Amino acid sequence: MGGRLLDATGGFVGSLSPRIPGEQDFTPVLHRLTPTETTTSAEPEIDYEGLPPGAATSTHMLAGSVAGIMEHCLMYPIDCVKTRMQSLHPEPAARYRNVMDALRQIVRTEGVWRPIRGVNVLAVGAGPAHALYFASYEKIKFSLSDSVHPGANSHFANGVAGCVATVLHDTIMNPAEVVKQRMQMFNSPYRGVLDCVGSLLRRDGPAAFYRSYTTQLTMNVPFQALHFMTYEYLQELLNPHRQYNPSSHVASGALAGALAAAATTPLDVCKTLLNTQEAQAVHLLRPAAAATTSAPGARHISGLGEACRTVYRTGGAPAFFKGVHARIIYQMPSTAISWSVYEFFKYVITERRHERSRRRGGGDRDGAK
Repeated sequence: MGGRLLDATGGFVGSLSPRIPGEQDFTPVLHRLTPTETTTSAEPEIDYEGLPPGAATSTHMLAGSVAGIMEHCLMYPIDCVKTRMQSLHPEPAARYRNVMDALRQIVRTEGVWRPIRGVNVLAVGAGPAHALYFASYEKIKFSLSDSVHPGANSHFANGVAGCVATVLHDTIMNPAEVVKQRMQMFNSPYRGVLDCVGSLLRRDGPAAFYRSYTTQLTMNVPFQALHFMTYEYLQELLNPHRQYNPSSHVASGALAGALAAAATTPLDVCKTLLNTQEAQAVHLLRPAAAATTSAPGARHISGLGEACRTVYRTGGAPAFFKGVHARIIYQMPSTAISWSVYEFFKYVITERRHERSRRRGGGDRDGAK
């Protein structure tokens, strides 16, 4: 069955992909019936890529929340290694040859649970942050695509949607990132998440939780724009009919994450410095301030410009790519997990909604639309 277009009566449908013999059909389609079709056509199915208006937001938020929590929790040990490898002045016991060497040393010298220290605060932040992230992305993407390029995928719409979703996501996630990275550092002085939060509030005030916010956005806006555009482009190549296809979601997510991660590593190094306020880097940048003031909160690196200067003074241009391999190794499975889990839950939730609607009388609902 070929693609159908908007007809004169105002009904619209998606498109059905050609079926491969023996392949299970995972592509439900949103289809509005005309009065003449109601009595002759089979009951319509719902497209999980284009959810009914009443169900879309809640479905995207639930699927996004689960995807975000799983992504961050499963990959947290690699994230811990990445943070440490981005240290500008690592202590001798925290100098690692590669990701696996780092994990072995951390477990051997600091205990088996050390690589996941602070994961609880990230899980708490990732749920609502990713729920808002995916819901706003889907809403903006479909709305803008209809205006810019009706009936087709728009890379511009994907990029803009990714940027707006990132701003909302980082507003929630940035405080969790600050606490998480403080807990991940070698010889972290905090007993736990609450101790870290209390210490930051006492020393630097609430501003400490958003000191890296502008840098985070400066990094994540191009990261997510590149990430989403690459993901959607790869989906056009690997999954042109936008079926539920786990292998294509995993491959597209992994490649998109790797490309975006490599391109934005310099900004991630600066963000890590702003979040951790590495003591030796602070004293290197402001020896005069360290000697003339006794207020700990008065000595800190602030802003992307100052962070860039500190990184460059410490190790030159190569310092901006510290931990790049760990970042790519973290982001590839991370984005693959996120997209595959998100698409899976979106598909399952939509199917369940459709089943409930069908039991209540799907034909009446379609007519009401």
